[in-house]
Amino acid sequence: MTKERLYLFDTTLRDGAQTQGVDFSVEDKRLIAGLLDKLGIDYVEGGYPGANPTDTNFFAEDPGLKRATFTAFGMTKRAGRSADNDPGLAAIFDSTAKACCFVAKSWDFQVDVALGITKEENIDSIADTVATSVRRGRETMIDAEHFFDGYKANPDFALACLKAAIDNGARWAVLCDTNGGTLPHEIERIVGEVTQHIPGDKLGIHTHNDTENAVANSLAAIRAGVRQVQGTLNGLGERCGNANMVSLIPTLLLKPEFADKFEIGVSLDQLKEITHVSRTLDELLNRAPHRYAPYVGESAFASKAGIHVSALLKDPTTYEHVPPESVGNKRRILVSDQSGRSNVLAQLEAAGIDVDAKDPRVQQLLDEVKEREYLGYSYDGAEASFELLARRALGTVPDYFNVESFRVLVERRYNALGKRVTVSEATVKLVIDGKSFLSAGEGNGPVNALAQALTKDLGRYQPYVDELTLVDFKVRILTGGTEAVTRVLIETADKKTGERWFTVGVSENIVDAAFQAFLDSITYKLMCDGAPAPEAKRKPTLKAPASSS
Repeated sequence: MTKERLYLFDTTLRDGAQTQGVDFSVEDKRLIAGLLDKLGIDYVEGGYPGANPTDTNFFAEDPGLKRATFTAFGMTKRAGRSADNDPGLAAIFDSTAKACCFVAKSWDFQVDVALGITKEENIDSIADTVATSVRRGRETMIDAEHFFDGYKANPDFALACLKAAIDNGARWAVLCDTNGGTLPHEIERIVGEVTQHIPGDKLGIHTHNDTENAVANSLAAIRAGVRQVQGTLNGLGERCGNANMVSLIPTLLLKPEFADKFEIGVSLDQLKEITHVSRTLDELLNRAPHRYAPYVGESAFASKAGIHVSALLKDPTTYEHVPPESVGNKRRILVSDQSGRSNVLAQLEAAGIDVDAKDPRVQQLLDEVKEREYLGYSYDGAEASFELLARRALGTVPDYFNVESFRVLVERRYNALGKRVTVSEATVKLVIDGKSFLSAGEGNGPVNALAQALTKDLGRYQPYVDELTLVDFKVRILTGGTEAVTRVLIETADKKTGERWFTVGVSENIVDAAFQAFLDSITYKLMCDGAPAPEAKRKPTLKAPASSS
């Protein structure tokens, strides 16, 4: 059976840029556009030329997309003037965009209140704008803003807005759930009714996530007939965001109800890059990836219950709805106080540790994990610390260095300018290869000062830690009161390779807990990089006497 073509329209660089705290530069936009193009997206909406300097500069030069259609966003012409003489449209038509997407009101309430024009003037603006854009050689579409609310209030007017676009040459009329309040069953019913007037292969869907239904609404619209679906990477967008393209694409490719009926521009091989694309965007935005995100999150294929792990190891389909490798992710078997031997063995295998399943040290390690978790440790989010614990139990982790003592001072004082400041200073006494090192550091807090001191002079191991950076620091109070036991989880990264890992420490003293976690982090880096073990004390050797001949 021939599959129907379904087109993907990404608006990360336009609608996604309206996310609170997100501000793309021109270079950011070029990088993201390239990622989307390589992934197989059909349309990349880059922004609104003329609306701000960033978008204007971005559209001044062709981004060199190989397969995606570079698309500009804009508004339909103002009432009272022609599309050819509208300065807002001029910037769009003068840009390097190959396609134009114009937002148009389709709710009579919005036309009256927001625009203050008649319904006839609104329809004329749509018709003239679309006709002019088509005449200028652009593939043209409209975003029918507030369509579903408009259809509920006045279906004849909402449909008239769509027909004005289609009748004047628009390739697509996109139905927008602008305030995100429409539910899946409503979407499917209304889209089904619209397809009685306009063919589905000319209709698109653009949903917002205000009821946590943006992806479900998009899928419902596809089932009902639309053949273009819009969304953003990681669900970026104003308020609660847009339909998440990172969730939509795997669903369309891997779930039979859609995969058997439709083909999209993303291949199964390209799908394996989607986790990388998702996390690259987060890196660009300087934020930690959402670990519970469907398909691509660190926890998307993570299990820690012993009975689940035992079944997973026999057949992954017992608890995985798709193979993690299909989306570029990986299975994670977590170790915790809920674990069994299966968890420990799977985690050891994942870490490349070869051990016999009947080795009594496996049970000893499991018992130690459960005991330490009773004391407050948590290894289901600190795999690096677990691997070190396991390797130490097996005697395969060198003691690269020993910390004899550390001291932290926190001083609040007035500086030379009379400004009150708080300064932390730390000293660490280390022993490396039998030699003592005393290192000092200063930071904006005691943990930062300790980290500075510890990584300032590690002797022969210094090159291994020069690229370390502390990414995240989480504190959990385990017991109440001023003598509370504290758990600290640290995320560390290698600036050179981008690799990240998590370590954990527990103590009645928050600084001590953080120091434990940071020591584990450094040791893990040295171990992974194959740093040499400390030199054993050698007896002096006698040189052979020089020959007299």
